[in-house]
Amino acid sequence: MNKMMIDIVKDLEAKYEVLGTDFPKDNQASVDLNSRDVISVLAYVKSKGFRQLSMITCVDWIDSGKFQLVYLVFNWDIGVRMQIRTLLDRKNPKFTTATNIYPGAKYYERDVHEFFGVEFEGNPDSFKHLFLENWKEIPPMRKDFDPQAYSDKMYPARKYKADFSTKEGDGE
Repeated sequence: MNKMMIDIVKDLEAKYEVLGTDFPKDNQASVDLNSRDVISVLAYVKSKGFRQLSMITCVDWIDSGKFQLVYLVFNWDIGVRMQIRTLLDRKNPKFTTATNIYPGAKYYERDVHEFFGVEFEGNPDSFKHLFLENWKEIPPMRKDFDPQAYSDKMYPARKYKADFSTKEGDGE
């Protein structure tokens, strides 16, 4: 296990409300935080060499009524990565932007907003579409989005005739 990574996690545990930690690999740590600490922790780990924000993603824990934001940061100097994770209320998914720390976060936040509906306060571009122009349904990566119902509503049903066969002798 990377000593610097262990020291950073211990320091986080001393300064912030760390809800859980995990070391899935020698070069990786996962830290679960109270949402009020995430932006401060992102600034702290950036000061410790985690200069690349590789991704922000979201997990829909529909049964518990929560979204989990996951920030993936990387330290090129020592080849380690860290996941910073927090839970949000699914009914009112709002969070503070990380663009002041990682300017590239504006694109990841736009993606998470578009596909999950999380609003990032302070990101003026978070409502700009990346992929889903003219989308009028609930965000499509939420677990309560019904792709079959959407398809039935948007596209007329039609029958298809197979014009090829995967087995010899089955075709016309």
